[in-house]
Amino acid sequence: MTIRHSYLALAALAATAAFAQAQGQPDFSKVEIKTTKLADNFYTLEGQGGTIGVLTGADGVFMVDSEFAPLSGKIAAAIKQISGGEPIKFMINTHVHGDHTGGNENFGKMGVTIISRPELRHRLAHPNPGANGQPGTPTPHAGLPLLTYNGNLTFNMDGEEVHVIAIPRAHTDGDSIIQFVNADVIMTGDFYRSVQFPNIDRANGGSLRGLEDGLARVIALCGPNTRVVPGHGAVVDRAAVMAHRDIVLAVHKKVEDLVKQGKTMEEVVAAKPAAEFASKIKEVGTTEDRFVGQTYAELKAN
Repeated sequence: MTIRHSYLALAALAATAAFAQAQGQPDFSKVEIKTTKLADNFYTLEGQGGTIGVLTGADGVFMVDSEFAPLSGKIAAAIKQISGGEPIKFMINTHVHGDHTGGNENFGKMGVTIISRPELRHRLAHPNPGANGQPGTPTPHAGLPLLTYNGNLTFNMDGEEVHVIAIPRAHTDGDSIIQFVNADVIMTGDFYRSVQFPNIDRANGGSLRGLEDGLARVIALCGPNTRVVPGHGAVVDRAAVMAHRDIVLAVHKKVEDLVKQGKTMEEVVAAKPAAEFASKIKEVGTTEDRFVGQTYAELKAN
């Protein structure tokens, strides 16, 4: 089997697992939104999908990500409760995946200004084909980011200084870090998650080295009391991100050595180069082999 066919087989396996998971999605009408206060005017919301961040105050609401579309009404109601009815003015998307951007259209129609990297906007407007090869469904105009940025962007609102920082080609090619300076909170989207092995979405422009650089950037931004809010999983501290980064680097080195020995993807995955770290990862599932396969594909291509 060729390298390309091996990678496609691995991708198909992941897609099948994702499809199976989708079939088991809960009834969104039964999903409750959990609100957690992390600072005086900063909260996280958890429902079904990626964690949402909410900054509140007299200048209006600044939110991070939108979860799935069927939850938009519940999310808006939860934000109203903690904001005193102040309007939602801005939303940043951390990356393109639907569990973080699915509600964009609904919030856009509410008058929220959506902001992202240009790469993310392009992928929402021109999505990849589905697992069966069927065309992807473009996000309607109301759900597309109105403003895009490159590099860094700063918001000064609600007594907070918010830094939006581009992380090129990590989980995807449109990732961003959101740093709330005064609250001492950093949101990472999915290039750092406190559950599972990393997912390098190469089809959406992700890369191993970009992921490593992104983790290093988070570590550099963290102080001793910084709360890191991952795209999925519990809030953690700098030490947890460092431990995760060290696992990524160690797996990188192990797979690189096997590539140099001329091993095929099947042989590398079978060698289980990440197995010794599985006990340190929550909710491993199929993500160990997926990460090893993604790492192999990148290193073999370079």
